[in-house]
Amino acid sequence: MSHDQETISAVQELSMRSVASDYIARVKSGDIGALPAILGLLALGIIFKFSSQYFLTDRNLANLITQSAPVMVIAMGLIFVLLLGEIDLAAGFTSGVCGASMVLLINNHKFPWYVAFIVSMIVGTALGFAMGLLRARLGIPSFVVTLSAFLAFQGVLLLMAGEGGTIPLQDRFIVAVENNNLSPTQSWIFYVVAMGAYILYGLRRVIRGRKATVKLELFKVWLLRNAILTVLAGAATYMLNGQRGNPPQSSIKGMPIVVLVLLGLLFAGTFTLQKTKFGRYLYAVGGNAEAARRAGINVTYIRTMAFVICSGFAAIAGMLFASRSNSISPTTGGGTTLLYAVGAAVIGGTSLFGGRGKMRDAVLGGLVVATIDNGMGLLGFSSGTQYLVTGGVLLLSASVDAISRKGAAV
Repeated sequence: MSHDQETISAVQELSMRSVASDYIARVKSGDIGALPAILGLLALGIIFKFSSQYFLTDRNLANLITQSAPVMVIAMGLIFVLLLGEIDLAAGFTSGVCGASMVLLINNHKFPWYVAFIVSMIVGTALGFAMGLLRARLGIPSFVVTLSAFLAFQGVLLLMAGEGGTIPLQDRFIVAVENNNLSPTQSWIFYVVAMGAYILYGLRRVIRGRKATVKLELFKVWLLRNAILTVLAGAATYMLNGQRGNPPQSSIKGMPIVVLVLLGLLFAGTFTLQKTKFGRYLYAVGGNAEAARRAGINVTYIRTMAFVICSGFAAIAGMLFASRSNSISPTTGGGTTLLYAVGAAVIGGTSLFGGRGKMRDAVLGGLVVATIDNGMGLLGFSSGTQYLVTGGVLLLSASVDAISRKGAAV
């Protein structure tokens, strides 16, 4: 063996031995990522599995996904704002106003669903642009701006729907998003294509990094992580393809269509944050706005666009709310919607102080919140108890975030 080969082998051996210690060091420095959410999800799954025979079933898994989908989408949008250390308290009612706009255009003006949906997206981004300008240009704290918008948008929704009234949705395509499923064959095809593309993209990145002699994630760690993800996704697909209806009168099988929407938004948001200049600037402004300004970054533009994107995601959530309930009501996007969405992002690992977070946090945190709500409901706990537990989990997550930041500062 040549001297160069011996050096490479020694470096690889050192890397393999140091993976665990490097990860522990990152956790101690405050970079805990999604670890609490993953551990919490596993713990809750085990507790509810042995507490209720109905929790880990094909039907309940599908219900868990469809029920939590709108909140997850709002949480995805909130991550763009939270990365700046800001907040959007109006995101819930933004989804309601956008959903009502879409449904009214379909019902009263006979717009095709796709035109009505595009218009609702334009409405959402316009609302976000207005809030972003007030925050970025005038310097009004985002809490005040979005709290005012929260009240105003609630009033707008009441005027659109009428107090105590609902607007029924009359479009089969929109209704199908939350209520219909792929066939089992289509579900497996989607699983193979999606996982294959994800693994090939990661493998391509590893190969290109090695050729460029760039230090990347250890290959064996990457392989193990992808193997676990493949098994979990395969198990979920298998369960979703199980019989959830009551044949022969009703046969319900296959992956809910909304899963495709969630994964598409997850991919788009992750790509934006990790692979675009805007995403890098967003993290930079969230980490230190003054340093970013001195580096030539247009902080005003970044802040404004973060609110625009957040409201755009809220508009998509409005479509999902309308799809799930087949209508829009004056309370759509209200109640606990915003609290659960913020909780999902924070529980998933996004920092309230800005500069740290990923799109996957919304999905993981959303699953934790939905699991608490669903599991405790199956066990017969009251709403009051569910709120107490969810609030406690959110407070715990925020405390872990604050403590980890103190550790990183030291």
